[in-house]
Amino acid sequence: MNRRSTSIIIIAAATLVVLFFLCLFTGSVHIPAADILSVITGGEATRTAHQFIILETRLPAALAAVLCGMALSVAGLLMQTTFDNPLAGPSILGISTGASLGVAIVMLLCGSVIGAWGKIAVLGGAIVGAAAILALLLAMSAMVRSAVMLLIVGILLGYLSSSAISLLNFFATREGVHAYVIWGLGSFSSVTLDSLPYFAVTALVFTLLSLLYAKPLNALLLGEQYAASVGVNLRRLRFAMLIISGMLTAAATAWCGPIGFIGLVVPHIARLALQSSNHRILLPATALFGALVGALCQFLSTIPGSAGIIPINAITPIIGVPVILYIIIKRRSIAYFN
Repeated sequence: MNRRSTSIIIIAAATLVVLFFLCLFTGSVHIPAADILSVITGGEATRTAHQFIILETRLPAALAAVLCGMALSVAGLLMQTTFDNPLAGPSILGISTGASLGVAIVMLLCGSVIGAWGKIAVLGGAIVGAAAILALLLAMSAMVRSAVMLLIVGILLGYLSSSAISLLNFFATREGVHAYVIWGLGSFSSVTLDSLPYFAVTALVFTLLSLLYAKPLNALLLGEQYAASVGVNLRRLRFAMLIISGMLTAAATAWCGPIGFIGLVVPHIARLALQSSNHRILLPATALFGALVGALCQFLSTIPGSAGIIPINAITPIIGVPVILYIIIKRRSIAYFN
């Protein structure tokens, strides 16, 4: 890694730290900086309410934003490389839509759910829905040799899931539809301190696993024939990428809702910033930039303060659309896009 790339990584890491702490300082309730610093260093706040807000709301939300951004970004990079499609994203295989269908079944078919058991039911529905779509994709990957055809299968499964969600919305109660729409807007604040370790372990383990495939992914950049000629088992690699990207997408969707654009945009930001497609550098850089974008979205969502929290999916297009438009306009001069 050259000096320019090293400088960019250091600046991105420093910015991430700053944004993370800004997420702790902003919100609907004003909390003195001394209380925040005291709590995160193991002390206590001057008021019990302030300590509760920091430990049960702001800190879990900030950590969830970092983990979700990292997970979706790495999943997006894996999908773009595996399917040789720069505009592929985590939702392209229908896994996030499958998670949404699982939640729709819980909220719309089984009735409104409240309290701790309601959150567990929603989380379980999202995980089961994503796992069902992932299982179908894995079964199809054993029968379909072409990565393009498998991509089409994922898109079709996503359409089927969306159709089922529409039918459930049509027959559901007004309260159920309202609850489902709110979940679909995406939020990092729904992650609790108790459930955070499960999300963190899933996101970190599968992100680290992706680093083991940097070499075969680099070979795949030169074409499937070249990758096969140097000993890469394409079917096994595709199977592994489905598992890793599917689990990362499922975890992010289950805990934070169907967050859009991050997984599609951040890999491009990392490539353009580092001017490299080497996955040994690109994978950890994408994870870092994803965490940075996630923290930025969380900070922007809390800026209104007492006016409430802005849904994450209202912010991600503002960040993502200009990047995608730039890439489309400059595609002829971007090496990895051709």
